[in-house]
Amino acid sequence: MKRTLLCSLLAGMGLITATAAQAQVSDNVVKIGVLGDMSGLYSDISGQGSVLAAKMAVEDFQKSNKPNFKIEVVSADHQNKPDVGSNIARQWYDTDKVDVIVDVPTSSVALAVSQVTREKGKAMLVSGGGSSDLTGKDCSPNTIHWAYDTWMLANGTGSAIVKNGGNTWFFLTSDYAFGHALERDTEAVVLKNGGKVLGKVRHPTGTQDFSSFLLQAQSSKAKIIGLANAGGDTINAIKQASEFGIVKGGQNLAGLLIFLSDIHGIGLEKAQGLFLTETFYWDMNEGTRQWSRRFASALKAKHPTMTHAGVYSAVLHYLKAVDAGKTDDGTKTIAQMKTMPTDDPLFGKGSIRADGRKIHPAYLFEVKKPSESKNPYDYYKLRATIPAEQAFRPMAEGNCPLVAKK
Repeated sequence: MKRTLLCSLLAGMGLITATAAQAQVSDNVVKIGVLGDMSGLYSDISGQGSVLAAKMAVEDFQKSNKPNFKIEVVSADHQNKPDVGSNIARQWYDTDKVDVIVDVPTSSVALAVSQVTREKGKAMLVSGGGSSDLTGKDCSPNTIHWAYDTWMLANGTGSAIVKNGGNTWFFLTSDYAFGHALERDTEAVVLKNGGKVLGKVRHPTGTQDFSSFLLQAQSSKAKIIGLANAGGDTINAIKQASEFGIVKGGQNLAGLLIFLSDIHGIGLEKAQGLFLTETFYWDMNEGTRQWSRRFASALKAKHPTMTHAGVYSAVLHYLKAVDAGKTDDGTKTIAQMKTMPTDDPLFGKGSIRADGRKIHPAYLFEVKKPSESKNPYDYYKLRATIPAEQAFRPMAEGNCPLVAKK
């Protein structure tokens, strides 16, 4: 009887300890909000694939000896509008008790939601938005920028093209924060490497007819037409450039932000030979292949993009940090994430800098010819690996207020 009483007391103490640890997590639930483009221009890049990636991260975290960790995933469509994104974020934080917002494609939306997140003391993990300002002048102690950014794209694709003779450029740029940042960062790379920018034109997001913009690019005689846009805009521009015979006429296209889903939409016949920079490709190694097969089997055979991979990686590391810090307080958890090395099957080992930039290698790919592709989504040839320490802008050059000046 004494032994039974002792066991009961010990069990009760264990329960109290577990409850105390969990009590530091608000409402005893970690709530993750996937804020993306669910029906528009970037829905293939983000959308339901990002929701799935977040849920896969939750599943894998709970399998690793955390089955009783209570986690919920909710989602919403920001419609690529900063005001809509900000309003959703406020509703989530103030009323729905969301602890962290992830994904957030469209840089103007990401920048707006980052400000709301900071005001509310919550956490934000960006894998969809690309502006390097998120870890530069607009950096925040509550935001981490995960998969890629405009500086990385410019220095990966832009520098490689200039060094291989593409030294005169004309920019076709999407007229919002992301396009402006990508044009700015790529122009700096072109000029730094001795190239020239012969002209630029900006188009509205969601443009269907690129003819007038492509004619300006064609008449410039620039060797390279840099596409500083994304998603459906990039697909339409490349398809219409093919119809205009621009490449056959001696000019080349540089897709400054190309995703796997874009190549799938364009088709290898028109996309072959394109150079692009990404930080994730499903066919890199056995770890990426296994994860991507799980993803594809749950999403009608669609393969994951760099954004989807970023959502998975970011959510998994966030949950590890919540567990390690025993709190889902946004500011504290972001700080905890920065102290812990990152490690997952999609990006490998990495780290998070003081400015909020997640660091990992980037890769320069060339799109295969149709005859070279053996399987569905077998689209890329690896041309170069950019080491993690070179892939992203040096922290001292970003002008992030969080970084101490030396």
